[in-house]
Amino acid sequence: MKQDLLALPAVTARQKVGIILSLAVPAMIENILQTVVGFVDTLFVAKLGLAEVTAVGVANAVLAVYIAIFMAIGVGTTSLIARELGAGQKEKAQILAKQATILSVLAGLVFGLITLFFAEPLLRLMGAEPDVLASGVTYFRIVAVPSVLIALMFTFGSILRANGDTKTPMKVSVWINLLHIALDYVLIFGLGTWEGFGLTGAAWATVIVRLAGTIALYQAIRRSAVAFSLLRTEREPGTSVLPLLQLSAPAAAERLIMRLGQVLYFGLIVRIGTETYAAHTIAGNIEIFSYMPGYGLAAAATILVGQHLGAQRAKDAYQYGMLTTGIAMLFMSIAGILLFVLSPWLATWFTTQPDVIGMVVTALRIDAFAQPALAVGLVLAGALQGAGDTKSPMYSTAVGMWLVRVVGVYLLGIHLQMGIAGIWLSIAIDLAIRAVYLYWRFRALLQTDRDALPAVGSK
Repeated sequence: MKQDLLALPAVTARQKVGIILSLAVPAMIENILQTVVGFVDTLFVAKLGLAEVTAVGVANAVLAVYIAIFMAIGVGTTSLIARELGAGQKEKAQILAKQATILSVLAGLVFGLITLFFAEPLLRLMGAEPDVLASGVTYFRIVAVPSVLIALMFTFGSILRANGDTKTPMKVSVWINLLHIALDYVLIFGLGTWEGFGLTGAAWATVIVRLAGTIALYQAIRRSAVAFSLLRTEREPGTSVLPLLQLSAPAAAERLIMRLGQVLYFGLIVRIGTETYAAHTIAGNIEIFSYMPGYGLAAAATILVGQHLGAQRAKDAYQYGMLTTGIAMLFMSIAGILLFVLSPWLATWFTTQPDVIGMVVTALRIDAFAQPALAVGLVLAGALQGAGDTKSPMYSTAVGMWLVRVVGVYLLGIHLQMGIAGIWLSIAIDLAIRAVYLYWRFRALLQTDRDALPAVGSK
């Protein structure tokens, strides 16, 4: 979808569904592909040995913190540019795109320098054992010193999505991830008589595809309505970078709160038992595919709410937010049914131990009932971010992760000895509370004045 869709003379409910899906489906495909490629990447590294898998896992755990910051910049970028484009302020949108790019470069350089000088202490902090530390440091430095590429890929993708273009990031993702698989295999295992680079090859394959993706996304921006020149130094009045930082900071805090909370409650799960932790991990790996519709529709909600609010059409922003939420609930309820029915079969993909399979089935069947709440939370968090409210999702994550999930895992999983059932019941309660809060917040933010504003196409 491009910005001119907002100028349609009339938009029926059916047309709105079409607009939502035209934005969401490419984002869903992109997320699914990245997940599949990540799985293949892990599979290739696993053939090298358990030490190499552990080295990559520990390095990626630190890199996830970096990515949380880069994603947060992307959230602020999408929200602000979408609103400026909705208001018809093309030049301001271009300036914001340039500011976001510069901010991403600075953030990437900072984290690159941190990696260069502190790679080993960071991996030690994450619990890397001596037998994996050397290979882990090598891998981490190769993939994370050029963190500027990761930052720019997130920001360039966000700029394009704010312009209503979710297809280009998807297309770029398709070809660079296919390239990633090919490079991974060749650089890890070699070709013909050449034996390859092993784990170092996996790292260089990642860097090469990130460079290719960054160049491809920038070329797409140069052909878009938000094209900007890094060489121009003039600045329009009232175009401070402060709004971008104000939106990005809570989004960054939300992701860091989530990461730290995960570390804590994973530690609690380990206390319950190794088999329980393994079952929880397997269930999480299976469940991640159910997230894909929610993430795609959340991206659509961010864009549509932001653009319509920028166009002073709060009624339509509210309607798009609620309609997108309804579609997400439908998709993810179907995913929940599949999880409930297929969980015994899916569990056998990962283990043959009957006790672990039983726990995985228990976890996924509890999670099946939580899918509608998860849909509401994901989409309305995106809708609120599109409306410029990144604090409410942060609050919901902080309370949900630390007061509900962590405390719930301790009380239900450990104290009441409910094991895996207690863990996933805590997660389900967390998701339900977040859904209710974010729904209330979205209504409170947009419904107050929305009826006084014209709908799309009205005069």
